Amino acid sequence: MNPLEEGRELKLDFGKIRKVADRCPNVIPVAVQHADTGEVILLAYTNEEALRKAVAERTAIFWSTSRNELWEKGKTSGETFELVEVRVNCEQNSLLYRVRPRRGGICHTKNQHGQPRNCYYRRLNFQTGMLENLDP
Repeated sequence: MNPLEEGRELKLDFGKIRKVADRCPNVIPVAVQHADTGEVILLAYTNEEALRKAVAERTAIFWSTSRNELWEKGKTSGETFELVEVRVNCEQNSLLYRVRPRRGGICHTKNQHGQPRNCYYRRLNFQTGMLENLDP
């Protein structure tokens, strides 16, 4: 069990943006939303190269800030996304990718039944401050 992905303790990475800026100064955040349900799937980053490739191939391609390389979401697992639409915010410093899962799965994590789940599968309990798994 990976405590970060499956644990109940809230351990937010407040230094993520600083790390991203240090390693990958020419990226912007991309919110990723399911085009049919409106469900928020994940937050990723893109640079000019990844955006051009995503638009050309009509697939969700990002810039991996941890590996410092192009990253096609789901390429290894087969849980890839069709890129349906790209929206830009008013300040042109973030994007929204509206996507459609090609095979149904969304996240690299799986529930206890081995099924891929949404990346936002835990919620914060306001009373206890602990995380509650919505898709165990």
